[in-house]
Amino acid sequence: MSRRIQGKIVEVSSNGDLVTDIVPTAWKDIPRSTDTRVLVDQEHETVGIFGNDHQQPAMTLIAIADGEQPLRLHLVDDSAAMMLGVRAGAAVEIRW
Repeated sequence: MSRRIQGKIVEVSSNGDLVTDIVPTAWKDIPRSTDTRVLVDQEHETVGIFGNDHQQPAMTLIAIADGEQPLRLHLVDDSAAMMLGVRAGAAVEIRW
């Protein structure tokens, strides 16, 4: 059975991360495996959910769920907002 959580981008951080309205109580039980997909603005997708201590290579789009902060989308060593052209209000969906 497929599960999903829907949300939206509510803020672009100073380093270009896309901050969602998906809070820790919503993402805490989502698997961190490659079975988890995060879709942004209906056209950008990433696989898995990582912590702040990820070891992903430069220019990799990742979803970060760590601590007490909302889920955010991060482009390693660059601005996700600029690279993807995504702004506040864009849809986000997590599927697993």
